[in-house]
Amino acid sequence: MKMKRVLLLLLVSILLIPPFPINAANDDATKTESDGSFSEKDEVVYATLSPSGEKNDMYVVNSFQVKDQGTIIDYGNYSSVKNLTDLTEINRNDNKIEFTATEDTFYYQGNIQEQPLPWEIDLTYKLDGKQMSPEQLLGNDGPFTLQMDTAKNGKADDVFFENYMLQVTLTLDAGKYQNIQAGDGTVANAGQNKQVTYTVMPGKEETLTLKADVSDFEMEAIEISAVPASMPVEDPDTDEMTNEMKSLTDATEEIDSGVNDLKQGIAELNNGAQKLQSGSADYQSGITELNSGTSELVNASKQINQSLTEMNQSLQNNHSKEMNVDELKKMASGLHEIASGLQETANSISNLNENYGDAYSQLDQAMQKIPDYQIESEDIQKLQQTDADQEVIDQLVETYKSARKAKQTYNTVTDAFDAVESTLTTVESSLKEMATSLETMANELGTALEQMTMTESMNQLQEGISKLSSNYKDFHAGLVDYTNGVSQLSSSYQELHNGINDVSDGTAELNNGAGELQQGTSELAESTSNLPDQMQDEIDEMMNQYDKSDFEPVSFVSSKNKKINNVQFVIKTQSITKDEEEKQETQQTEEKGFWDRLFDLFR
Repeated sequence: MKMKRVLLLLLVSILLIPPFPINAANDDATKTESDGSFSEKDEVVYATLSPSGEKNDMYVVNSFQVKDQGTIIDYGNYSSVKNLTDLTEINRNDNKIEFTATEDTFYYQGNIQEQPLPWEIDLTYKLDGKQMSPEQLLGNDGPFTLQMDTAKNGKADDVFFENYMLQVTLTLDAGKYQNIQAGDGTVANAGQNKQVTYTVMPGKEETLTLKADVSDFEMEAIEISAVPASMPVEDPDTDEMTNEMKSLTDATEEIDSGVNDLKQGIAELNNGAQKLQSGSADYQSGITELNSGTSELVNASKQINQSLTEMNQSLQNNHSKEMNVDELKKMASGLHEIASGLQETANSISNLNENYGDAYSQLDQAMQKIPDYQIESEDIQKLQQTDADQEVIDQLVETYKSARKAKQTYNTVTDAFDAVESTLTTVESSLKEMATSLETMANELGTALEQMTMTESMNQLQEGISKLSSNYKDFHAGLVDYTNGVSQLSSSYQELHNGINDVSDGTAELNNGAGELQQGTSELAESTSNLPDQMQDEIDEMMNQYDKSDFEPVSFVSSKNKKINNVQFVIKTQSITKDEEEKQETQQTEEKGFWDRLFDLFR
């Protein structure tokens, strides 16, 4: 026992009494009098967060590449500092840190209390859709959701937020976490664990989401590292893409040119359709007027037929008797009236024929204005793939089809239209011949009565009236058939005219739609004419946004610090585990110092 005490006193004496006091004093004088220098400085910022994201502790490990040994001055708002290189003291006077560097690399730690991190981190936990605190989650099972919101901290220097990239890493026990959904993150195997990694680009505020089915909930610390995104980003090869954009631009211009041609064709179609409608209206009016007059024409013809029959019978009955001169004079007057009626009817048919000819000519010109070209289905599909109004395009296609159908129908009935004019001309000629014949008969009868000729004249008159009565019966039957045909034509043409009206209305809408479509394709062609250059500009702007190769590092702790080579952040949240409380209790136990452990050796 006495031997242990002697050894203890001897050892304490050796440690307390310096063997070379003069040299040590000289060394101290050299250190205080000599100024050192360094080539560059690195800062690594370590921070711990609560499971919810609040900052708990933070310290900075400063490392210097010493160029000249001696006294070096640094700056930082530290609550305390610690030498990590040797046992020499570090002087702290407010924000001024002074130390003596005798090694090539010097490290010291500065603890920070007040300075905020450049990012605000907010962590939210949900189980079965219900928000819960980390303590409530511990040991529970069910569908789990973690949401991490990263945002700019307005109280910190924004240079780090704008230029630093965050990498968030979660290590999950594969036995506890199943069906992991990481959203924009990546999931990888790491031994028996699953490692989920997220990346937040510089200057971006993000919401990161993790979903999984968890059993017996525990979670290791979430690690967040922040490093400058200073690696140069090579410009991608966009030649192929710009060539494709150029092809798209050329195709858009071709579409615009095609739509312009289509618009002109539709304008001509619309003009033709309007003329068609006008001509059809005139024709319909004429055929309606003709049809309305056919009943009068038939009735007049019927009266003429009856009069000729009665006249013929009267002449037959009075052939052997003395003729009544007054009755013959009345007959001559009746022949004049019949001839006049036939002449008026012939004139009406002539006017009708002339109006019909004008209407038919206008109708034909309008129909000929409808283009004969055919738009292929491929061209229609290309048009439908543009940004033009699809409803307008459908109207264009529908009206185009209707116009082609109307023209095809017109071409089918052209022979019937042509026959109408020739028939009216024949009827007109026949009526005029009949009127002339009757007029001649009436004149001859009148002359005979004035001269009081013999029975021979009466025989000639009787023969002529008999022949006229017989021929007129055939004419009257043909006239009845003709008027029936006119009636059917008038009735049928009403449907055709309604269709022409629909075509005209459709082409008018089509013309308006084509104008809007052409305006839209022109705007599209104009807006995409510089599309390749615009795309290249957008790519360049995006590349410049993430290319931080020209970023000059600055100190996190003080703007007075120079020669900064690199500043990094290592941030961790507290783990949520069952034995965390036991670990904290163990850590709270006061650790024994060097002298206590030394004395324990001799107890």
